[in-house]
Amino acid sequence: MAATMLKERTRAPSVKADPRALLPLNTIIPGDCVEAMRTLPSASVDLIFADPPYNLQLGGDLSRPDGSHVDAVTDHWDQFDSFAIYDKFTREWLTEARRVLKPNGALWVIGSYHNIFRVGAMMQDMGFWILNDVVWRKANPMPNFKGTRFTNAHETLIWASMGEKAKYTFNYRLMKTLNDELQMRSDWVLPICSGQERLKKGGTKVHPTQKPEALLYRVMLATTNKGDVVLDPFFGTGTTGAVAKRLGRDWIGCERESSYREAALERIELALPLDESALTTMQSHRPAPKVAFGTLIETGWIQAGTTLTDKKRRMSATVRADGSLLSGAESGSIHGLGAKLQDAPACNGWTFWHIEHEGELKPIDAIRKLYLLATED
Repeated sequence: MAATMLKERTRAPSVKADPRALLPLNTIIPGDCVEAMRTLPSASVDLIFADPPYNLQLGGDLSRPDGSHVDAVTDHWDQFDSFAIYDKFTREWLTEARRVLKPNGALWVIGSYHNIFRVGAMMQDMGFWILNDVVWRKANPMPNFKGTRFTNAHETLIWASMGEKAKYTFNYRLMKTLNDELQMRSDWVLPICSGQERLKKGGTKVHPTQKPEALLYRVMLATTNKGDVVLDPFFGTGTTGAVAKRLGRDWIGCERESSYREAALERIELALPLDESALTTMQSHRPAPKVAFGTLIETGWIQAGTTLTDKKRRMSATVRADGSLLSGAESGSIHGLGAKLQDAPACNGWTFWHIEHEGELKPIDAIRKLYLLATED
């Protein structure tokens, strides 16, 4: 079953064959990421999302003011004896990443101040063209317990194409729809992975740096299309694979830690793909409230495919992956579709549309308020 997704590959396939036909789609390749990527054919992958070791250089355990231990990253895979060794490792995996990407493919790398500047410089030296640096501002960051620095409340993502003139995928209209008709900016406010999404075993985190699905949701929705192949060289517990499955993308993971592979396979097996109507995307024309409706979908407060109704259940619509709604042949934003179905000049979709929540029919504005309460500082 799930275990069959895991395959051993020991030699690179012939470049004469169709590259996609030779890819181990929807599987995890065990072992070192560089060796694993060397088994893949050249120019075969549409997108790479890389969450490499940050080389945090923590220099000891962290404690809260009350003396309790902080569950930080102390795993051996994040430890390098020198910057030179870390740089050599980075060049090696970036070299393979560049080889397996299609000419119109793209690379995302996430990191912190410990490593992202070194990685970015190497990417430019190797010919990648930086399209954006995106700041993921954490809605609920871990505080600085010692009070010796600013609270580290963000991580940085670099999005790059294969070269200055290279083509790449960017679903601009889709991102605008997701953000309630405002251009999507390069600062993304999303909560860290917590609650039921955080994988635990015996009360302990399975992976110390598990990324939230909302982050990968936005990356894939913005820069891939249905059926594209997404490679994650540092697969961990499978956030990339779970989101790719939901969005109708194929995925490949590389992961050397067996405990992470097992957790990832179990997680992806349970992930439910969105149906066709939810994956269909469009653009509407309405201004944005302080919290975009798409944010509730990205963060899992409202699931794509959910049915919304008016208060008296006379009208209904299906939530789609980009934050738009579908009702019969009509589609639009929560505001635009509500107005269209009522033949009205305007509609406040937050109060018009209702959702079943905890056995009651509630306006979606109630869910927005719950989200704000859960993510407030």
